[in-house]
Amino acid sequence: MNIEKASILKNKLYLYVTEFFAGMSVMAVELGASRLLAPYFSSSQIVWTIIIGTIMIAMALGNIYGGRSADKNPSPDVLYGRILVAAIWIAAIPVLGKYVILGIAGALIFAVNNNFLVIAAFAACMVVFVFPLFLLGTVTPSLVKYTVDSLDDNGKTVGNLGAFNTIGSIIGTFVPTFVTIPAVGTAITFLIFAGILVVLAIIYFINAKTGAKKSAISMMLFVLCCILGHNGSFAFWEHDLTYEGESVYNYLQVKEDDANVVLSTNVLFGVQSILKKNGGLTGMYYDYAMAAPYMAGVRKKDDLKVLILGMGTGTYATQCDRYFDNLSVEGVEIDGKITDLAHKYFEMPDYVPVTTYDGRAYLNTIDKKYDVIMVDAYQDITIPFQMSSVEFFTLVKNHLNKNGVMVVNMNMRGQKQGNINEYLSDTIANVFHEVYTVDVAGSTNRELFASNNPYLIDEMNDNILTENNDRLSEMMQRVSSNLTKYEKGDYLMTDDKAPVELLGMQVIDEIIRDEVKYYKDIYDKEGLSGLLNAM
Repeated sequence: MNIEKASILKNKLYLYVTEFFAGMSVMAVELGASRLLAPYFSSSQIVWTIIIGTIMIAMALGNIYGGRSADKNPSPDVLYGRILVAAIWIAAIPVLGKYVILGIAGALIFAVNNNFLVIAAFAACMVVFVFPLFLLGTVTPSLVKYTVDSLDDNGKTVGNLGAFNTIGSIIGTFVPTFVTIPAVGTAITFLIFAGILVVLAIIYFINAKTGAKKSAISMMLFVLCCILGHNGSFAFWEHDLTYEGESVYNYLQVKEDDANVVLSTNVLFGVQSILKKNGGLTGMYYDYAMAAPYMAGVRKKDDLKVLILGMGTGTYATQCDRYFDNLSVEGVEIDGKITDLAHKYFEMPDYVPVTTYDGRAYLNTIDKKYDVIMVDAYQDITIPFQMSSVEFFTLVKNHLNKNGVMVVNMNMRGQKQGNINEYLSDTIANVFHEVYTVDVAGSTNRELFASNNPYLIDEMNDNILTENNDRLSEMMQRVSSNLTKYEKGDYLMTDDKAPVELLGMQVIDEIIRDEVKYYKDIYDKEGLSGLLNAM
């Protein structure tokens, strides 16, 4: 062992510092991985499970290899060399990671018919994240080899190493989530923690007077990654985005053209909010949801109170404000940055109050009742289980006035029996006596209306007759004519059991199977660039 070559290691403090930063970097990479994958594969529990699972695989293999390697060649030079390689790999993730992820997804979408989300996310994790974390997994067994001098104090030494690793992991958990990712983004977060590892290793090599060449090369590669990877654009093929950024909860993208301003939290598909510059109807599910105020008697009451859980950038609130002068609207949005975008780009009125909070938690804190409660918190496969259970919908019912209406936007319309919409609808039908659904034309969305008013549809039609806006009246008549009374089935979701991720994944597979032929044709005719433009 040539630990004597580096005076910095003589009192072993630097070995503990190494363990600290290794633990911190592993957690930072794990959290960064979730943010890097989310715009492409969602941030569901399924994706988190895959990330955690692959990282555990990498760390386990690293522990095994690191221990054997330390026994055969107990040189700190080898360990710090591996840390340098891991650091450069992590620094390269902002440069190449998104291309690799999109390439894997693009290739597998043509080859996988079932469990696409699981397979694609797992493949992306294995290719992008396993190797550097495998290398970091070799740190602990190597440090044990260097720090344990005798059996008399080996328990204390190993305990100290574990403590330093754990403390580093704690900091590596909180700093990316609450500091670096919201402040500077995912790409620079990877670069920050890669830079820490680079500095850690180079300090050792300088002190040991070895590894000058590898240190110089690593430093040049790191600087190159900083130059090429500081741009954190996930939608790298887009050149005219109005805004692209990240919050604690989401990837955020605002696109604008002559007619619309659109918010998306996924780079490949989905519109979470839209503003029509001409002030008209959106042509989306928001128009269908306008039926809820009519069901609640909007044209007969002086003041109708509306609560929106999942406010987004306020599309529904803005539309209600535009067409009804007797509504008081308030919203709840867990992502405060989306609310900021709502005021900056989507013309949401300043007088509409928005509370930055979880929708269910908000209902638990208030006693106020409403005539309409809109639940619009479901986003692709990311459906909050706590807002899909019978307990949640009971809470909503208890916050409705007599004959009040709940409207739910269900954004994935499945075809097979036992799909996510059947589970949601059956769960809601266990709480409300009157449940009606309508499919949104040209999309996979379905609107569900629920109330305990047995004359719900009569109330709606009576109010439509008094509507003076021809276009809105026509839209409401279309909704009314397509409403279907829902017959309750046996599916039920509770706080204890709500498999929303697996159910959502099944619908994603159905959508992929339906759409893949279309995209295959585009790929055959126009190649990858045409495919990216179409998506």
